[in-house]
Amino acid sequence: MSAAVNVIELDQVTIGLNGRNVLADASFAIGRGEFIGVLGPNGAGKTTLMRAILGLIAPRAGSIRVFGRAPQRGDADIGYLPQVRTVLPDLRVRGIDFIASSLRGERWGVPSLSRPDRRMIEETLSAAGARDLAARPLAEMSGGERQRLLLAQALLGEPELLLLDEPLISLDHRYQETVVELVRSFARERNITVLFSAHELNQLIGALDRVLYLGNGHAALGTVGEVVTGPVLSKLYGTPIDVVRADGHIFVLSRGRDVERHDHLHDHGHGGDHHTHHHDHHHA
Repeated sequence: MSAAVNVIELDQVTIGLNGRNVLADASFAIGRGEFIGVLGPNGAGKTTLMRAILGLIAPRAGSIRVFGRAPQRGDADIGYLPQVRTVLPDLRVRGIDFIASSLRGERWGVPSLSRPDRRMIEETLSAAGARDLAARPLAEMSGGERQRLLLAQALLGEPELLLLDEPLISLDHRYQETVVELVRSFARERNITVLFSAHELNQLIGALDRVLYLGNGHAALGTVGEVVTGPVLSKLYGTPIDVVRADGHIFVLSRGRDVERHDHLHDHGHGGDHHTHHHDHHHA
């Protein structure tokens, strides 16, 4: 792939979900090795955009290109951590077998892995802070531990593009920072492009190159300084927004209320494991 080819390109793309357009006539391009924070209110289309890049949803209009071609389902160059993680395999399976199965398709069990594969799995588990989970069955893991295992799965096989849909949900604050730093260093080392969606900009502020804010059918891609402004976010949220910078943090306020915080408070009332509260899939 030549350096000139953008990893992701949207040209006047409209994507619909349940009869409404979550993106309307959106055009933007993301270059190789960029770390993009994907933000916006609940139901803004963060998950839908990732599914479109994966070739799981076809746009209603316009064209999406990934690595310079139409999206391909099951593209081995893309690592994906989906947001709705309620469907898990047999919970008796050990962490390392779960990871190995994703590497080898249907061939279960670690003994059949070659030495390089096993080394890659161990390195990836270490990178995701999940090495201690290798020998444990999924049933004995907390939501946050399974999350780390699923992150390791997304990093496997040296993808060129990582789509991480809310990977910080159900992780405590300390682990949130670890995961962001881990993904950033992993991606920098290998020149991987990352789309990392999150509830709050501040979770990603130190890591991202540019921010992609979605809302109200619009997409705004640029530096934090360009995008995180009252006028731009007011359009995306559909309500007057003030942006306040203090102590290295950025607060997105509507009538004095922190919309990023408030919008998602209801997501955290269930011990972290039940988080299908997006407007898009109440019955997922």
